[in-house]
Amino acid sequence: MRAAMAAAEVGDDVLDGDPTTRELEERVADLVGAPAALWTPSGTMANLIALMSHVGRGDAFLAPAGSHVLDDELGTAAWLAGGMPRPLEHDAGPGRVSPAAVRRAAGDPGPYFALRTKLLCLENTHNHAGGVITPPEQHAAVVAAARGAKLAVHLDGARLWHAAVALGVPPAALTVGVDTVSVCLSKGLGAPAGSLVAGSVEFVEQARRLRKMLGGGMRQSGVLAAAGLVALDNIDRLAEDHERARTLAAGLRERGWQASVPETNTVLVSVADLRGTLQRFAEAGVLVAPMGGKVRLVTHADLTDGDVKEALNRIGAVDRGGRPPSPGRSLLGRPVRATPVRPAGN
Repeated sequence: MRAAMAAAEVGDDVLDGDPTTRELEERVADLVGAPAALWTPSGTMANLIALMSHVGRGDAFLAPAGSHVLDDELGTAAWLAGGMPRPLEHDAGPGRVSPAAVRRAAGDPGPYFALRTKLLCLENTHNHAGGVITPPEQHAAVVAAARGAKLAVHLDGARLWHAAVALGVPPAALTVGVDTVSVCLSKGLGAPAGSLVAGSVEFVEQARRLRKMLGGGMRQSGVLAAAGLVALDNIDRLAEDHERARTLAAGLRERGWQASVPETNTVLVSVADLRGTLQRFAEAGVLVAPMGGKVRLVTHADLTDGDVKEALNRIGAVDRGGRPPSPGRSLLGRPVRATPVRPAGN
């Protein structure tokens, strides 16, 4: 990936375009079944551009509770896009909403002073629910309900690759009917930066202007786009992460932990003492993050089967008294500090 970045053919993407960035955009558009796509420095910017194009100030948008656009993007949906967020409970399974819930929440236009709902924002996989998948048939039913209610649909597909690999379907099978979709190149694929937002040609023309307004216009962006092209060659490898997550979760349950059965590469562990458990993991040199009152563990490209086994050995049984001795170094090869707990980028 670094070699590809060093050898990338570049231009000026702000002026007349960068050839490597253009190649990446065309490849991603084809993968997600969209006419066009636009590279952005981050997934937050990609989602924000989509929301800014779909909602105006005072418009409402719907999203499953715990969605990234609701809880992890610093309120930009309301602050910059001007939309009023309306969370939907997961009434069709973890991370998923039913068509009936969408129809109820969309409601009727009402009088002029009523809040107008304009957008449904979905997320696949749903991060806070534990990387759970919305399968194609459920996705299609929910999108049809949104269409019937005259809502636009944006799909936050930061982890769309994971869902596609787990289901054994092309990514485009999970984007049917949406107006826009964002995808990420660092979630398990290893790129140092970069997401893309895709939709119609007209949308991407507007999105390019919005990206510039948000400070996302870059000159020789092909240096980073080259890493994204290599990342796309690694999509099938995500199956290894999913298998390692299942191995990790099973090992934790054998040791008495209340670990979820992962659908992709995310394992959530319910614990009685979150702070104390995070400290225990940190002292064992296993870097994890809190999420929704639980411990979140993520498998990714930098881990091996041996790392998963080592992590399980360091974590040990849930009821073990005291804390384990520090091994001196973390699984990622960095010295263990007092509290090296931080969110994983995958």
